[in-house]
Amino acid sequence: MGHIKNVLEVSDADFEDMVLKSNQLIIVDFWAEWCNPCKTLAPTLDAIATEYTEKIKICKVNIDQNPNTPSKYHVRGIPTVIFFNKGQAIEQFIGNQPKETYLNAIEKHLKTS
Repeated sequence: MGHIKNVLEVSDADFEDMVLKSNQLIIVDFWAEWCNPCKTLAPTLDAIATEYTEKIKICKVNIDQNPNTPSKYHVRGIPTVIFFNKGQAIEQFIGNQPKETYLNAIEKHLKTS
């Protein structure tokens, strides 16, 4: 899977700097190469990242290469998408959701952040 320009790959090593220390609303997609629903979700998140370039950041964590972060946030099934705001996990979606589900959550959290 190629690197998508608006979606950043994040590892266990840089998760704290890239996600927890950010003041932006951040959406983290926990995924793996072998996960077909993850591959289906990728274009949706890329489209959202493009639409909301200045407002949010979308990051991906490959759970096979980075086992510590998923276990810290109790990720059991993938894809799991967790919204973070100012270092806190504030909402979580398990499985591939419709784009509207993510958009509604983004709008809700942008209003309250």
